[in-house]
Amino acid sequence: MNKLCELLGIQYPIISGGMVWCSGWRLASAVSEQGGLGLIGAGSMHPETLREHIRKCKLATEKPFGVNVPMLYPELDSIIDLIIDEKVPIVVTSAGNPKTYTGKLHEHGIKVLHVVSSAKFALKSQEAGVDAVIAEGFEAGGHNGRDETTTMCLIPSIAPNLSIPLIAAGGIYDGRSIAAALALGAQGVQIGSRFAVSEESSASDAFKDLCYKAQEGDTKLVLKQLAPVRLLKNSFYEKVVALESRAASADELKALLGKGRAKKGIFEGDMIEGELEIGQICSLTNKPETVAQIFDDLIHGYQAVVKRLPCSL
Repeated sequence: MNKLCELLGIQYPIISGGMVWCSGWRLASAVSEQGGLGLIGAGSMHPETLREHIRKCKLATEKPFGVNVPMLYPELDSIIDLIIDEKVPIVVTSAGNPKTYTGKLHEHGIKVLHVVSSAKFALKSQEAGVDAVIAEGFEAGGHNGRDETTTMCLIPSIAPNLSIPLIAAGGIYDGRSIAAALALGAQGVQIGSRFAVSEESSASDAFKDLCYKAQEGDTKLVLKQLAPVRLLKNSFYEKVVALESRAASADELKALLGKGRAKKGIFEGDMIEGELEIGQICSLTNKPETVAQIFDDLIHGYQAVVKRLPCSL
């Protein structure tokens, strides 16, 4: 059995990203029901909202699921205590020090995966005792690495030096992507953008529709002075670029960002002033799909790729 599948108790080495305003209990449970690992995105939830999503996810599936916890958000201690209390089996931490909660989560039998954007931090995560590493290239949507290392470069630089499972993220879209990631040394993949615009995603229809229409080059990594994030281009994006082009201060950028900007765009459907976080690969999405349809395409696409690879060079 695949090392990652054995670790997580899943059928396929496919994880859905724990994306703010997209990854609620419906998406997480649908992915887990298909044999992958569904994640609830805690970054957009207060503790009691997260508890509700966890409990609804348990009712919707008996298969393993997890919670993604971005460590740059508030109420972390309460979130971790709640996850322990609800006996969530798997946690994915990101945007922070993996040592902070790994030991505590392990004490309660919870598996810990940590998201990194460099080989250096992959090794530090392994030293911190995490169970697996998710290495995310800068093609990914949402918060991202400052070094702009692509997934195709990141995975082979990490794989030879890691003794725990490695998961590739960023630019993973179909069976071809999965085959490429496994060939580079990963034991599995994390898919964000394609699930973000699935029918089970809690993102607004307006956001999904705009992503279906996106073309190559319609996203860009910005806000590097604060926390790098890949955005779909719109009026808010243009304002960010204008400030950055005149070397605006971090305080000016924070003032523009304000509060609830991602919620305004992704969840509430303001395509003009909202912060629209999505990966480069969204240019390949062009229609609504259910999670079941996505899995069918991923699995059959992967099998087709493997069959048509040449036997020798």
